[in-house]
Amino acid sequence: MRPVAILGILLIVLGVGAALFGHFNYSQTKPVIDAGPLHVSSQEDHTVWIPTLAAIAVIAAGSVLVFAGMRKS
Repeated sequence: MRPVAILGILLIVLGVGAALFGHFNYSQTKPVIDAGPLHVSSQEDHTVWIPTLAAIAVIAAGSVLVFAGMRKS
């Protein structure tokens, strides 16, 4: 299998995962006060939404790469 086809399969898997889950969360810790022995920090939660249209576009691009990689020269 050609590297282009492998990249296409990887894109299809990522696109399907993005379409199924739709978002991911992460936490970020920021220092608020750092004065001598006093350390105060806050934790912020962030959510990143993945547009459905972007997931469909990644799946389509992966499909094109798979078919291009499997085509015989």
